[in-house]
Amino acid sequence: MAALTGLLFLAPMLTAATPTRDWSATATMKPDGAYVIGNPAAHVKLMEWASYTCSHCAHFSNESAPVLKGQMIRSGSTSFEVRHLVRDPLDLGAAILARCAGPRGFAGAHAAVMAGQDAWLKKGAEYAQANADKLQAMPQPVAIRQLADAAGLTAIVKARGLSDPAIAACFADKAATDKLLALSATVPADLQGTPTFYLNGKLVPNVGWTQLEPQLRAAGAR
Repeated sequence: MAALTGLLFLAPMLTAATPTRDWSATATMKPDGAYVIGNPAAHVKLMEWASYTCSHCAHFSNESAPVLKGQMIRSGSTSFEVRHLVRDPLDLGAAILARCAGPRGFAGAHAAVMAGQDAWLKKGAEYAQANADKLQAMPQPVAIRQLADAAGLTAIVKARGLSDPAIAACFADKAATDKLLALSATVPADLQGTPTFYLNGKLVPNVGWTQLEPQLRAAGAR
């Protein structure tokens, strides 16, 4: 009886100690190709139209990560939808590579590409300028891959575990690229460039992380 009483006493403690799910590495693809990072059923839904060659997008990604990803998305209270606005060939290469990681790897690949933007964007722009004629003469998938390799983008996702055959298959996947470009073409009329944010479906104009965080908190993000 004493042993049973002790087990009954410990049961609530064991239940309380059970860790909650970490949603920050979870991503799901919507039918139109956008990726939702976090709990798809989250009460707070943040959407960003983003470009990988947009410096403000990279700044937001890096600045917001400790709280947005580390707390709000992680807890399951908030989901974060990434919608790609492809602006140029280097941006297209970055998006293909981030998405090549699939649902399991997209969240980490997206963050890694944004975190390394200063280095790969400079290298890629320099390579594109010096090899414009050469790139223009190549089939588009080959040219985009060549540019991504030269910029150092491919190395970023390889460091995260993507193999060269997998990367080659992603660049050769015309249907996936067409879907990405079709998504990019669905920008709403009130889009203000990149990044543009929508909170629970409502445009939040002209904000960075400093202005957006309190609005997320007010909506219930934790």
